[in-house]
Amino acid sequence: MGRTTDAGLAGTVRTLMDAHWRPEHGYSVPNPGTYPHLWLWDSCFHAIIWAKLGDPRAVQELDAVLAGQLDNGMVPHMRYGGAGPDTWLGPLTGTSSLTQPPMFGHAARVLSDAGIPLSEETLANARAGLDWLWENRRSPEGLIYVVHPWEAGNDHAPRWDDWGAPGRTKEGYSRPARTAWNKERMNEVSFSDDGAANWSTSFVACPAAFNAYTAFNLRELAAVTGDATLEARATELAAAMDERLWDDGEQLWSDLAVVGGGPSVRIPISDGVMGALVTGDEAKARAALKQLEDPARFGAEFGPANVAREHPAYDPDTYWRGPAWPPLNYLFAQAYRRLGMEQESAALAELTAKGATTSGWAEYWNPDNGRGLGAVPQSWAGLVIAMQQ
Repeated sequence: MGRTTDAGLAGTVRTLMDAHWRPEHGYSVPNPGTYPHLWLWDSCFHAIIWAKLGDPRAVQELDAVLAGQLDNGMVPHMRYGGAGPDTWLGPLTGTSSLTQPPMFGHAARVLSDAGIPLSEETLANARAGLDWLWENRRSPEGLIYVVHPWEAGNDHAPRWDDWGAPGRTKEGYSRPARTAWNKERMNEVSFSDDGAANWSTSFVACPAAFNAYTAFNLRELAAVTGDATLEARATELAAAMDERLWDDGEQLWSDLAVVGGGPSVRIPISDGVMGALVTGDEAKARAALKQLEDPARFGAEFGPANVAREHPAYDPDTYWRGPAWPPLNYLFAQAYRRLGMEQESAALAELTAKGATTSGWAEYWNPDNGRGLGAVPQSWAGLVIAMQQ
């Protein structure tokens, strides 16, 4: 798929989504060849796209995410669309034993705002998924922790380099080697009785972005259900982020290493802006968001780079080490709108649409020239229509 006009954007996205829809499973695969399963936050974004298209498959997609929920409430980061990829994702056979950013609270809000009715069961399952994180994954600092880079979403980011991952320099980075290292880390993960991952002897971290996503989704689900407890938890988590994760030097939120790790947690990546989704400190939010347009930081012609452009780790062509990502841009736009920064949100939407169409609707793209990278096409690139005002 190439460039398209704004008038044809929705039609192009519908064609993309239809091609990736699997009626026998009730969800869209991110890419039929590279990603033939369900991933948690991908399908939540798919539900948002379907909702923006006015398509009832929005509910099916969201329910498919929650259909893999374990007995204790954890929502797995994958449901296998057929045979599972391997046992290295944990002891379960139908799903992984890891989780991922809990974007189902926000998806529920988008569907509700679009007038798409959600069942009490769907809302209860979403609440149970957020309860599980709150009750099982909170550190003594009051932050949410992950036990594997795959849970964070940005699994090859340079912030994980000091856990001993290969790729501390651009010259030493190899995606296959990094993936093999990630697989090896599963040997140190322990599991609860129902198969949910609960700890690791080698990798535990409180990522700034994952905490922001959790607080954001707590608040979004609270807006749908009127649940004051969820709202209070969102406020408490955002305050803990401001107290423990804000980095004055970088003017971003940085990660906290719990088991393993080192100074790489302070490498400036665009995920460090995500606290702007939830912080109670508007000055911090604006300072972080400002960097998305600064060419010395993340600003680029085809949307924000994922790593600060002046940092030695920046590589615009390498997975989670520099490219622009449509789901991150979508969430940055949510933060802009939260602060009433409509002009900035519109400008980002335009850059993202340009990147998506130039890249062929890629999974991610080079932020300097729009060259498509990763899986092409990828369903979540359709988020461009959810960014239109």
